[in-house]
Amino acid sequence: MKNLTFANRWNADLIDQYYQRWLENPDGLDQEWRAFFEGFELAQQVALKGGASPLPAAAGDTDPITQSRVIGAIYAYRSIGHTEGRFNPLQARVLENPRLKLDRLGLESIDPEKTFHTGNYLGGVFMSVPQLLQRLKRTYCGHIGCEYIHIQETPKRRWLQARIEPSDNQPDFKADQKIRILRKVMEAEQFERFLHTRYVGQKRFSLEGAETLIAALDVLIEKCPLMGVEEIVMGMAHRGRLNVLANILGKSYEYIFREFSENYIPDTIHGDGDVKYHLGFECTHKTSTGKEVDLRLAANPSHLEAVDPVVEGKTRARQRIRGDWDRKRVLPFLVHGDAAFAGQGVVMETLNLSRLKGYLTGGTIHFVINNQIGFTTDPRESRSSRYCTDIAKMIEVPIFHVNGDDPLAVAHVMDIALEYRQQFGDDVVIDMYCYRKHGHNESDEPGFTQPGLYKQISQHPAISQILRERLVKEKALTDEQANDLTKEFQQALNDSFFRVKKEEEEKSTKKKKTFEEASAIKQPAYNFEPVKTAVTKGVLTRVAETLTAIPPNFKPNSKIARQVETKWANFQKGGGIDWAFAEQLSWGTLLLEGTPVRISGQDSERGTFSQRHAAFYDVETRVRYVPLLNLDPDQATFCVHNSSLSEAAILGFDFGYSLDYPDMLAMWEAQFGDFSNGAQTHFDQFITSSESKWGRVSGLVMLLPHGYEGQGPEHSSARLERYLQACAEDNIQVCMMTTPAQYFHVLRRQMKRSFKKPLVIMAPKSLLRYKDCVSSVEDITKGRFHEILDDERPVQKTERIVFCSGKVYYDLINHRAENKITNTTIIRVEQLYPMNEERLAEILDKYKGYKHLVWCQEEPQNMGAWTHMYPYLLKAAGQAPVFAGRQAAASPAPGSLYQHRMEQQALVEEAFTL
Repeated sequence: MKNLTFANRWNADLIDQYYQRWLENPDGLDQEWRAFFEGFELAQQVALKGGASPLPAAAGDTDPITQSRVIGAIYAYRSIGHTEGRFNPLQARVLENPRLKLDRLGLESIDPEKTFHTGNYLGGVFMSVPQLLQRLKRTYCGHIGCEYIHIQETPKRRWLQARIEPSDNQPDFKADQKIRILRKVMEAEQFERFLHTRYVGQKRFSLEGAETLIAALDVLIEKCPLMGVEEIVMGMAHRGRLNVLANILGKSYEYIFREFSENYIPDTIHGDGDVKYHLGFECTHKTSTGKEVDLRLAANPSHLEAVDPVVEGKTRARQRIRGDWDRKRVLPFLVHGDAAFAGQGVVMETLNLSRLKGYLTGGTIHFVINNQIGFTTDPRESRSSRYCTDIAKMIEVPIFHVNGDDPLAVAHVMDIALEYRQQFGDDVVIDMYCYRKHGHNESDEPGFTQPGLYKQISQHPAISQILRERLVKEKALTDEQANDLTKEFQQALNDSFFRVKKEEEEKSTKKKKTFEEASAIKQPAYNFEPVKTAVTKGVLTRVAETLTAIPPNFKPNSKIARQVETKWANFQKGGGIDWAFAEQLSWGTLLLEGTPVRISGQDSERGTFSQRHAAFYDVETRVRYVPLLNLDPDQATFCVHNSSLSEAAILGFDFGYSLDYPDMLAMWEAQFGDFSNGAQTHFDQFITSSESKWGRVSGLVMLLPHGYEGQGPEHSSARLERYLQACAEDNIQVCMMTTPAQYFHVLRRQMKRSFKKPLVIMAPKSLLRYKDCVSSVEDITKGRFHEILDDERPVQKTERIVFCSGKVYYDLINHRAENKITNTTIIRVEQLYPMNEERLAEILDKYKGYKHLVWCQEEPQNMGAWTHMYPYLLKAAGQAPVFAGRQAAASPAPGSLYQHRMEQQALVEEAFTL
């Protein structure tokens, strides 16, 4: 059936041929043909289960071919009826799809009085062709277009059909509900008009043309308590955000108006704050029935869809906090733009998380504000698919295209979306066709590139006007009542405006109170006060025993069995604790203390370098055993998840998780450090700046494998310099440690302090198994984390001091020992930021009379920590350090192993001779 579309006029012989094949082997046919014959077979049953209408005499002589064409017509409308939908408010005339014409359906010469069985349509009844087509058109070609035939699971398709077909997919709201919907649209429209006239030319990214969003959100929130939803976590870009803040989340008009004032100075928690249309908000909303729903709108930069995975992570955290293991009580809701939904890869990455065990949230409602333009780009220039939402078909979820000029239809679809999500735990996509009244922002002139479109928009009636006339005609309200609604809200806006105006006249500047109407968090300032991270020998032994114990009758991989035996033997001797074992010891001790742990990333379960093995698998049964889940009946939860092959979505998810569940040690691991390039947006826009911009704090730990082992440019550098360049105002921590004990203590320190800061760790690769990179039990039971490590092997007289970080330390001490160098001290900077300047000066003061100060690194001179460390060393030493390392380069490392070794040898020698 490669060149024969399903809705073509079929040849009876061909249908017969396919029918015989279907009887013999249903799976041998395409999906369309299988569905067709399922309906055909059902139509031949005279007495259907469930008491369907009996076969009338007029239909008794119906031939199978004609009956099959009727069933085929039903399938055609279910499948492609949306192509004739009237959901575009700017489209005056909908083109007829040739595939839905009577002749193409094979129904052009059918007796209009004759009735046919409808198969599974409406539960199986008899209808004439005109009656049938009239209802199908009303259901599938009206203001709502439905796409769901791509869903493979029959129960889901049947549920949707049962929900939309009996009512012809028409909204059925009571009069008071219709008036409430009109009220919300009016409020949204008047809010935008008010801002447009009072604050001329100021950017606000208005919702004009898409105000139905406010009514749709109100309908969703009103219905949530009835469906068991207690909380909504929202994400959206800047368009319409102010309207949502004011008319859904209840942020006061006064504060929004103050933010428009030229004299407004925000009293930010930390840093410089952000523009008003990026800010987040949290509130408890009381519905008309008195029920409460918590609402959380995530702060979002201009990078549009970047917030999507952050919202999913926040939702997962909120579900854990509420004990919502069925994922029915906390709902993620994402508002998208049409061009962004189709064009930005993080959307696909986020959709792909929807059914992954470690990342699913029980279904997200996606609401696309389809402005039918992206900045100034026409849809035919911004996507290759028919709809901007076609990407969502990859996860087989229902997609509703709906006319934004019909708020009742949008509200109806929102009802269905919530019910479907709660029923199946799946995503749902609502694609609301509307328009953008102004340009990309209020100072933009859209007529430059879209003169025809914007002439049409300028003459288009307001949404409230269309709905108002409809409701008056239906006698749901009178013109006078509608006018009263308008006056009531206009008065509220004016009152708020003049209160703010009076404040400005009385005082030229007005600072907003730090925590008023904000979701910001205040925390203590960063400090270097030592925290107790050591644990007793007894506790450590208990964890070590569990980590190295194999359950009875469990058959692990022989290599893993030998590894755990070696780890336990070394532990009993008091030493030999390698990097991976120190990591799991830190996790285990935290778990026993009641701190849950989550780590996710590509291959995190075993570790990219086969070093971790947080889970064992039976070689015969593949039964999974996780030692850290078996420490104690009362221990905290341990979660380890192998992620999808994504950086942006996974890092965004784990960052969102860390925001809303700060009591859990949340870790994201890049397979190789350079893979974080794919998540750079989330580092720049969220992780490094969220506290400064939004007062949102995170303790997320990011493991970025880093180290020069001759593996070429891609898997050497985690681009340390990028994170150091972003460091300011104690916003993040950047560490490159040299011992397993240091790693143990820094992870525990992350959960023991009174403040939270993201932690970037340049994690090792070759050091994971390097014989000298081990720690003793005493390092853990009596030690703590040190930002700077002094030389453990003092020399006779210090004439030269070499500072370094990470793996190169071992090359330096080996070179010093092999060449019997007795005048050089080697100091390790384990935490590059925030820099413990007091400790740095203290160490340097020990070594009076030295002549040479060197910074040694593996990275090229224009990379790594050199430019970051230079001013610190200059200030502490009073003299300029010299550089020992690779020359400045465009690429992080050479591709040749031989060249790598030559360069490595040279830079180590330079450290002792420059």
